[in-house]
Amino acid sequence: MHELYATQAILEKTLQKAAEEKAKRITDVHLVIGELSTYADDSVQFYWDEISKGTMAEGAKLHFRHVSAELQCMACFTKYQPIEEEILCPSCGSSGAKILDGEEFYMEALDVE
Repeated sequence: MHELYATQAILEKTLQKAAEEKAKRITDVHLVIGELSTYADDSVQFYWDEISKGTMAEGAKLHFRHVSAELQCMACFTKYQPIEEEILCPSCGSSGAKILDGEEFYMEALDVE
């Protein structure tokens, strides 16, 4: 259900940007989704198709770019990508890590006519 609210926010932003450009129609929306985010492409697409009806974004194609997770060990400062959700540092075995990338969910670009 959280995808609904996030998708509504994306739609509002796309409509605002398209209006600023005096566009007649939104054709494509490019989204970035991080590996660690809780957003799923198919859920976002489902909600988009429903809530964009009757707007200049109706029928716009969603494009998803996925960002891999990157963590940084808080003990030895090694940067690494977790394997199968394992957060232990591959260098020192510490479990304390800072998330550098992978939680993203945002609109990267918009194509209009």
